[in-house]
Amino acid sequence: MCTVIKPGMLTTVQDRGRTGYRAFGMPVSGVMDRYAASMANILAGNDPGAAVLEMTMLGGTFRFPNETYLAVCGADMQGTLNGKKIKNWSAFYVPANSELCFGYAVNGCRSYLAFYGGIAVPEVLGSRSTYTRAGIGGFDGRALQADDVIEIAKADRMPFAPRELSYHHLPKYGSEVRLRVIPGPQEGLFTPEGLRSLFSQSFTVSPRNDRMGVLLEGPTIEHAAGPDIISDALSAGAIQVPGDGHPIIMMADCQTTGGYAKIGFVIGPDLSKLAQAKAGDSVTFVECGDQEAVAALAAENLSYEKAALG
Repeated sequence: MCTVIKPGMLTTVQDRGRTGYRAFGMPVSGVMDRYAASMANILAGNDPGAAVLEMTMLGGTFRFPNETYLAVCGADMQGTLNGKKIKNWSAFYVPANSELCFGYAVNGCRSYLAFYGGIAVPEVLGSRSTYTRAGIGGFDGRALQADDVIEIAKADRMPFAPRELSYHHLPKYGSEVRLRVIPGPQEGLFTPEGLRSLFSQSFTVSPRNDRMGVLLEGPTIEHAAGPDIISDALSAGAIQVPGDGHPIIMMADCQTTGGYAKIGFVIGPDLSKLAQAKAGDSVTFVECGDQEAVAALAAENLSYEKAALG
């Protein structure tokens, strides 16, 4: 088990999310950065989709009464184990009666902590992910608090040797984020100048961003005849443009339908980059087609396979 001493700014239990329920109004939720979370699980010896702790901006402090093995990936939150610095994007043995501490992210925004065996919270609609707005999943449907005790699933043959991710698979976090976008489904509701603005201008991540969506500031995107549509399906990656012309990119906890015109979709593999962006970072978009998007997903999955092989 693991006791929370300090929870950090926003620490929740997340996995790949609950799929198949959007028709009933239930968001998918799940990890914001699929790549970092998956790599943490692989290094820890778990299935890539196992439940992890997602820490945002400021990490927590945790005490382990029993020995365990875990991995940390994503934003560098200056982790220490019993006062000694740990390496990010690595897995390591934790002796009994140890304390693991994290601070503010020095790069990126979200860090992931994976425990060998996974986190033993009940599944809700097939997922252990926390959806705080409805108070379901994860640890009592909420962010972690001090004195919470997290159960770690029992597993045989605990590994002891440290592991780290090859530098070939390490993403680079910076203040400039480039996102590939498939245009549509309502690009016809924007003027040619509006479409050019999306792909030729630089935007800035607003402080108004969370697990539901990322608002971008800067140039406005011009509609041809207003922003409103009959509400239709919405999912992570959708770029909605409301009446003020400032795009909003939907993220893991986004609602299931929306009534603003969507100018495009950020491809799945690139949402991990956006999940690590902070307020003030710049965002640029580049148009891509279906084949490039499929190739990007295949490359991501190949990275998981190679990482699992060591």
